[in-house]
Amino acid sequence: MKEKLSLLILFGGASSEHEVSRVSASSVLEHIDDEKYHINTIGITKEGNWFLTSSPAVRICDGSWEKDESNKKAVILPDRDEGGVLIREKDGRFSRLPVDVVFPVLHGKNGEDGTMQGLLQIAGLPFVGAGTTASAASMDKAITKAVVEQACNVNQAKCYVAHKKAFEKDPGRESDAIVEFFEEEFPLFVKPANAGSSVGITKVKAEEALEEALKVAFAEDSKVVVEEAIVGRELEVAVLGNEQPKASCIGEIFPANEFYDYNAKYENQGSKTAVVTDLDPEKEQEIRNTALRVYEVMGCRGLARVDFFLKESGKVIFNEINTLPGFTQISMYPKLWEASGLPYSQLIDELIRLALEGENK
Repeated sequence: MKEKLSLLILFGGASSEHEVSRVSASSVLEHIDDEKYHINTIGITKEGNWFLTSSPAVRICDGSWEKDESNKKAVILPDRDEGGVLIREKDGRFSRLPVDVVFPVLHGKNGEDGTMQGLLQIAGLPFVGAGTTASAASMDKAITKAVVEQACNVNQAKCYVAHKKAFEKDPGRESDAIVEFFEEEFPLFVKPANAGSSVGITKVKAEEALEEALKVAFAEDSKVVVEEAIVGRELEVAVLGNEQPKASCIGEIFPANEFYDYNAKYENQGSKTAVVTDLDPEKEQEIRNTALRVYEVMGCRGLARVDFFLKESGKVIFNEINTLPGFTQISMYPKLWEASGLPYSQLIDELIRLALEGENK
């Protein structure tokens, strides 16, 4: 009988997306085929403390796992001979946790921005998702835009990059520079360069609201991206694979709020998603091919979700790429693959298979 793979699932994290990560991890645990894997879970608190936990998915989801008295301190050491994953037992001794592959179900900073990927690569632990460089570059919206602009012919929104030091030195001057750059056209979107789940994003409709929006964004990151507002359908494509990635069918977002902010994504049940069925086949193929081009240009592996706007004119605008998209019950990534003929549990199997191909060791 084939021995089960030892799978380590990481969740939580010192991130503004900590709660979303918990929900994603609980969903993965509910859908995974535990006949195939010996599963261990390590939760990372918002303070950055690591614990091996045996808490069930429901307690991971609501955050009560942190109160589990059976939790044990955990640590990843970078030394490949002596390190790996170590657990501090209740008597103070350390034991080694066998790990064949890691699924970092982590969103945002300290999870999908290359920091965790770098630690896992140094430790020699295969893991699901993009490597260090691709994760870091894809997380940073400004870097993503620059790479995509230089490497492939893909339409993007007009963009201005602002820096915290310059803003703190003279907020009015930085705001004026942005207004001049966009030729006094509003609305604009102000976004932290390195944050996900729409945390810290503001839609600015007039000049007098710009400075406050910048403050909100700079609270999340030292670099901020300001973009023109694009009017169009919000479309998403799930990409899966290493050397020969595949694109899913196309999904569409119908946000309950004015734009797809954190509340609309995870709290407001009025938001809807759907598989797109009304596009001309050539336009659908254009969008899917563009998603694959962006994925490859950014050096991604394993998985990513690529987001677009489709204007009424038919023009396709690349918005952003997410290398560790949500895996919640309402998340588009697993839903799109389900609609494309790959059920959730089989999707997890494929992600683990891709991780074990050895590119992220």
